[in-house]
Amino acid sequence: MADSPTTDPLSLENLHASVGIRTGRTHVLTILVENKPGVLSRVAGLFARRGFNIDTLAVGPTDDPDLSRITLTVDGAVHPIDQVTKQLHKLINVIKIRDLEPGEAVQRELAMFKISAEATQRAEVMQIVQIFRGKIVDLSHLTMIVEITGTNEKIAAFDEMIRPFGLVEMARTGEIAISRGRAET
Repeated sequence: MADSPTTDPLSLENLHASVGIRTGRTHVLTILVENKPGVLSRVAGLFARRGFNIDTLAVGPTDDPDLSRITLTVDGAVHPIDQVTKQLHKLINVIKIRDLEPGEAVQRELAMFKISAEATQRAEVMQIVQIFRGKIVDLSHLTMIVEITGTNEKIAAFDEMIRPFGLVEMARTGEIAISRGRAET
């Protein structure tokens, strides 16, 4: 059950989330590939053979129906990332690879949380959802489903805040990212 409600207003800036122990810089790789069967399997297999654990993976279409964008995040301190990117370039279906620097990209993730929320707790849950600029997308007598979009840290902070109410289920998309500024050629 939830702790007693606080009289102090909550703010996102004051929340702290533990997002796990990292051993180095997280690399966000965007890989433009041909939209063909088996390409994702070959890319993921290359990382697996090199001993990388892919933290997040998102794949989707681009403005060109013949191309897809793979966005994945890996911990770069465990293994050097440059060797795997050189091998990725050798794959025939890979068009372009970018290792986005933390300050040069906008990164977002979508998460949905099914929360146990009885009538007596709903106001407090709704306040937390509002602070995180989330959206309630489904409501029943005993649960609500909340959609949160943002950085990994924001989603982890929301998760930490909402767990005391009773987290029934959670689904996350994995990060997607796009570089800031002008388009590259």
